[in-house]
Amino acid sequence: MALRDRFSKKLTCPQCGNSGFAEASETDDPKRKHPGFTVDHLPRGFFVQRPSNHQETFVVKCECGRKFPFRSLAEAASGRD
Repeated sequence: MALRDRFSKKLTCPQCGNSGFAEASETDDPKRKHPGFTVDHLPRGFFVQRPSNHQETFVVKCECGRKFPFRSLAEAASGRD
């Protein structure tokens, strides 16, 4: 069984400014074709629109109706306590 990389990303909606930290994970094995990306927790006001095995195609929807790929508007949560 492969280990999972766990990380936090800050999501910010470009339409309404809603923001918060999402907790995500993916398989830590570069040989796997699909990284098994999953969002373990979304901040209040964000929902899964279309799940995917890849961050680039995992689509999130804000409560204001704006949809966007998880990776496109997410930034690393460095320095988060």
